[in-house]
Amino acid sequence: MSILVDEDTRVLVQGITGALGRTDTRLCLEYGTSIVAGVTPGRGGSEVEAVPVFDTVAEAVNATGATAAVQYVPSQAATSATLEAVESGLSPIVAIAENLPRHDALRACDAARSHGLVLVGFNTNGLISAGKTKLGGIGGARANELFPPGRIGVCSRSGGMAVEICAALARRGFGVSTCVSMGGEATTGRTMTEYVLLFEADDDTDAIVVFGEPGTDNEGDLATAIAESKIAKPVVAMVVGDFQDAYEWGTSFGHISAMAQQEEERSVVKRQLLQDAGAQIALRTEEIPAILTKIGKEGSR
Repeated sequence: MSILVDEDTRVLVQGITGALGRTDTRLCLEYGTSIVAGVTPGRGGSEVEAVPVFDTVAEAVNATGATAAVQYVPSQAATSATLEAVESGLSPIVAIAENLPRHDALRACDAARSHGLVLVGFNTNGLISAGKTKLGGIGGARANELFPPGRIGVCSRSGGMAVEICAALARRGFGVSTCVSMGGEATTGRTMTEYVLLFEADDDTDAIVVFGEPGTDNEGDLATAIAESKIAKPVVAMVVGDFQDAYEWGTSFGHISAMAQQEEERSVVKRQLLQDAGAQIALRTEEIPAILTKIGKEGSR
């Protein structure tokens, strides 16, 4: 098993004719992703990497039976693209765009949630169910090397750190069931806790690794869920960004969401909450596989 996507996921690419859409489509096809359609208004009837292009999502879904979407559209078009995908019932919807106006992101996320669909992002580099499929640019041309199949679930607020963590796991013989880059915007389609609960219910995930940063209530909510015994599988948490304590509240570094605005959003506070709840704490990526080995998860792939 895996969460959200697998080898049967039929992917539609919104914005497939743009430079990034074309590149990631090629790399995903090479990985084995079943990309069945692309959508670019006004470009219907053309092809990208032998994938047929349609003018609308509805046309593409009706013709190909697509079940999921990945978007390569500018931020000003991201909400309308998401609403179009929601109307066709696609899930997950992987939203690459960043720096959306907050009310636009809220509207898109609420639409997906109200229809029972999963929106991954905004500002994500994608997700991968190792050995099965990937959506987005995650792993690039080295996805097989960086994400060997295994039994560790990974959820990260940072796309780059998602790759770093999985590479560190791979060097020590651990593989991944699914890795989700949940998005670096202040508003994301799903919370860290919701992804961890999916891993908790996945029979092929034995342990969960999360990467957190200052800002938002994601890590604090996860600590509460662990403390309330909603999550029984081992959780290894790495929360970075202590240096931000030297700056004024509301100073952002990197992702717009990586911005502590109150005490409980500081990295040091989040780490303590997670540790008190029962999570294992890693301060560096190389500590993560060592912790998994210590708790008996050696040879998970």
